[in-house]
Amino acid sequence: MTFPFESLKNSLPDLEAEAAENDRDSSFPTAGLACLRDLGALCAPLPKTLGGCGFGTDPGGGPGLLHLLRLTGEGNLSLGRLLEGHINAVRLIARYGTSAQLQKASTDILGGALFGIWVTETTNPVHITPDGATFLLHGEKMFASGALHVTRALITAETPDGETRMLLVPLDANRKASPAVGGLCGMRGAGTGSCDFTGIRVASDALTGHPGDYLRQPEFSAGAWRGMAVALGGIDRLVTLLRDQLVSRARDANPYQRTRIGEALIAQETAALWTRKAALVADDKTLPPGDVAATINLARIAVERAGLDVIERVQRSLGLSAFVKTNVVERIMRDLSTYLRQPAPDETLAEAAGWFTQRDLPQPDLHVTPKP
Repeated sequence: MTFPFESLKNSLPDLEAEAAENDRDSSFPTAGLACLRDLGALCAPLPKTLGGCGFGTDPGGGPGLLHLLRLTGEGNLSLGRLLEGHINAVRLIARYGTSAQLQKASTDILGGALFGIWVTETTNPVHITPDGATFLLHGEKMFASGALHVTRALITAETPDGETRMLLVPLDANRKASPAVGGLCGMRGAGTGSCDFTGIRVASDALTGHPGDYLRQPEFSAGAWRGMAVALGGIDRLVTLLRDQLVSRARDANPYQRTRIGEALIAQETAALWTRKAALVADDKTLPPGDVAATINLARIAVERAGLDVIERVQRSLGLSAFVKTNVVERIMRDLSTYLRQPAPDETLAEAAGWFTQRDLPQPDLHVTPKP
């Protein structure tokens, strides 16, 4: 399977138009998801032997995956979040599951299934209890992207002996889920809500991997690069809009505006270089796990800083017009600001800096580029 990147690029205006509609009423990007499904984006992370492109599962698939996520984020960050969650779940099944589980997941995805990964606990965390030949679930997950639309949820649950297990839970229209987090200012189109798994019964083959696999390094940290790729797409779009709007106002020749354009371009390229480095490091099986995790944690902080810098330059350059809801940059800034809010940034930076205090960062070949 060869992914049609040019077709996705041509679809970006439609994805952006739907994103504006989703933001107004917190609706789900149904048309955008259908577009991605038709283009083969949901199948793309599957190994080539199972009908996919091997993006994120086959050796050398990182650059193609970066290109896919970056383009999707450029069109609609909320849709990019849903695709990234789907790919994350597939990646974990491919890495820790059995061949039969991956084959079943591939069959489901080729049939149109949307996967997601939901791990954030409420005050009622999910527990799993053996019950004869099956397992009974109890508890809830929150900040679940696509809460009403994901049909295969990869979740974490605690066993009676205190271990954490991953399991894949099929969901249907009878799920007990809320449609959205009330009052969320950005990423309103991702359908982020909560889901109550109490009373759901799963077979033993729902268990994926072994105890502790979800937190196992370097995969636990390495997966963050895929979120960076989506955020990079949002950064790309903001920089383009900044330049376009200054040109349309005949303000692009102002030396101070040119300074801000230059600073935004520097931040954009910084984010791109760090994201590309993270993708290549994550795909390099010869590196020590600590090098992989720490490099990607540094990249995460660098991309966050670059995104915030671009937002600031857009606000300073466009002034109050950047805060008018009819201006597309207003929504994208909210979406990007929300998407960049990943947990424990200070701890992440301190741990990565500590790891590399007495050793150098790995230097992958940054000239490797995606092949459309």
